[in-house]
Amino acid sequence: MKRLRSEEGFGLLELLISITMLNVGILALVAAFNSGALALQRASQVSTASTVAERQMELYRGLRYSSITLDSASKSTADANPLYAGDPAYSATQVITTCTGNPIADSCVAMRSTKGPDGVDYRVDTYIVSETPPNGRPLKRVTVVVRRASDNLTMARLISLFDESTG
Repeated sequence: MKRLRSEEGFGLLELLISITMLNVGILALVAAFNSGALALQRASQVSTASTVAERQMELYRGLRYSSITLDSASKSTADANPLYAGDPAYSATQVITTCTGNPIADSCVAMRSTKGPDGVDYRVDTYIVSETPPNGRPLKRVTVVVRRASDNLTMARLISLFDESTG
């Protein structure tokens, strides 16, 4: 009877339970920090990709309306790429011309690679399509898609419309 009422060993059992509970709490905190770090890294890449897309779009904003085109050779190369041709912004009847210069200006290149300010390689795909709304002036819809070069994941998409009054 005395052995059954003895409390010897209960301190060790309580210590074991409290250490287990503390371990579960610490592991939950570590998982939360890891998840937060991954979210911050992704947000950083999306922000950088948006900056790259905005920089590409600024090239078109500085051009005359008639100069907003893609180089025909660059467009032919891009058309052969299934990722480029499979994008929703793709159209077989994009605005093309023969751009001059060596190298060709970035505003004329349909698909190119660039390094972002964060040191990550990005792929910049540009689509230029002419459209005329009913009873409206002709427009050019420029879509810039920035993908992470390592896995071709779309990180940013920017669309802008230009009309003939642009210049």
